[in-house]
Amino acid sequence: MIERGDAERTWDEIRDTFRSEIGEASYQSWIGVLTLDSIEQDIVHLAAPNRFICDRVSGRFGPRLQELWKARASEVRSIGFVVRSGDDSVPTSIPVPANASPANGKPGAPRLQLSADDSEPASHVPTSFTLDKRYRFDSFVVGQSNELANAAARRVAESDSPAAAFNPLFLYGGVGLGKTHLMHAIAWEAQERKPGCRVLYLTAEKFMHRFVSALRYKDTFAFKEEFRSVDLLLVDDFQFIAGKASTQEEFFHTFNALIDGNRQIVISADRSPNDLEDVEERIKSRLNWGLVADIGPTDYELRLGILQSKIEEAAAVHSDLKVEPKVLEFVAHRVSANARVLEGALNRLVAHATLVGRPVTLDMAHETLGDLVRAFDRRLTIDEIQRKVAEHYNIRLSDMLSPRRARVIARPRQIAMFLCKELTDKSLPDIGRKFGGRDHTTIMHGIKRIAQLSDEDASLREDIAVLRRSLEY
Repeated sequence: MIERGDAERTWDEIRDTFRSEIGEASYQSWIGVLTLDSIEQDIVHLAAPNRFICDRVSGRFGPRLQELWKARASEVRSIGFVVRSGDDSVPTSIPVPANASPANGKPGAPRLQLSADDSEPASHVPTSFTLDKRYRFDSFVVGQSNELANAAARRVAESDSPAAAFNPLFLYGGVGLGKTHLMHAIAWEAQERKPGCRVLYLTAEKFMHRFVSALRYKDTFAFKEEFRSVDLLLVDDFQFIAGKASTQEEFFHTFNALIDGNRQIVISADRSPNDLEDVEERIKSRLNWGLVADIGPTDYELRLGILQSKIEEAAAVHSDLKVEPKVLEFVAHRVSANARVLEGALNRLVAHATLVGRPVTLDMAHETLGDLVRAFDRRLTIDEIQRKVAEHYNIRLSDMLSPRRARVIARPRQIAMFLCKELTDKSLPDIGRKFGGRDHTTIMHGIKRIAQLSDEDASLREDIAVLRRSLEY
């Protein structure tokens, strides 16, 4: 039986051989992701990160791997493959096909091409990134600002057909509002509901790096095969490819190929398709084909729900953790931030409580989160809101205060009034004085009018969401 140390050295030599034989891009896609898993008597087991790579490597490269191992370690009689991804593992061995010949029958062949019959494996689940187990639908706290995005994500994940009624699904919102959580949740649910569903999740940055690598090493075949043979493609942080013409070109063709094949696409970004700068118009048009769902800023109720969910998770780990009920209300009210910041605040409190051995009281929260609370104590002013709205609608700041009633002036003015009521603690008379001395009933009418219109007009609702994000973050 080969010793572990000798096997590691042999594996390093074999990988170097493959790197020279098949090129850097193919090596990184297929061989570079394998690890030496175990050695059982005369069988060497190699581990792959997912079933797709496991199936593909055993079929395309298995005979050549076996040949190279036998040439360097005569005691090795065969090669096996297992799937191992993070804490999950599928220890089912996948043997090398008995009737396959190494490298298309030619040892040392510079390229290995797939046959037509090998283009669609019967069952594999290629997940580019290891999915986070915390990001499931049952751990996603739903509020008014994200209920549409959550419902749409569930519909995609639960759809019996390859693609849902809306394709693509485009999720957008500010940092830390749950876009990545929903993307992971879709991937988890789709894999569990539809065994064999080919899922590929990655960031737009990773998509670009893989494409550039494929161009550099003249191996675009493997790249196209990987991205155009999936059932569900999820691309996170899409804004990253803005201004990158070649990557956009390749994404455009990948998008068309998947849509034509009735495959589902889910994309997330920090802004809506129409607001993506330096992205080709034809791509923006296609991103608008399906459903565009906004994830808005967190309100008090949602922040409180997130904190309650997180404290339950913490209590499951720290059985002696005690938190006064008013603490979560205090944090939700004073830390008006996204879920990541809220979780960070709660982690501080839990760490302090468990390390010092004290219950989490309101006084302790004031003490521990003092700097964070002070950071969010900076109150928005009416002047800031008026200036931001005027810039957004390309009107003069003086128009906000003028008596002009033209629609192009009156509507932005009413939106500014609405945001002043939502984002400041000023009274209606205070707001009226800042809008040219208007009566509080005029301010109330403007606020009610915008609230009514935003329920009916998706474009206006999106404008308000964009303005809120720019003011709050």
